[in-house]
Amino acid sequence: MTLSENWDLRIDPDVFKALKNIPQHDTEAILAVIKLLPTNPYFGDVQKMKGQDHTWRRRVGNYRIFYKILIDLKIILVFRLERRTSKTY
Repeated sequence: MTLSENWDLRIDPDVFKALKNIPQHDTEAILAVIKLLPTNPYFGDVQKMKGQDHTWRRRVGNYRIFYKILIDLKIILVFRLERRTSKTY
């Protein structure tokens, strides 16, 4: 697998709902990072989630983008967006 191959990006509708409740400057930063995921899903401040297959999180300021990388299908599924708290990874 080469990282130059592009991936198909899918975003859960709940992520868009969460973006509506976030300040505009944070929303712009989060969307910029999400748009870059298909070029290299492993770039930046990413960490694999323990105990979950193919699930990663990316930090963007005080927010965390959670996504799954479906290698066989070449799909990146962004399924959750959370503000970092003491309970968030």
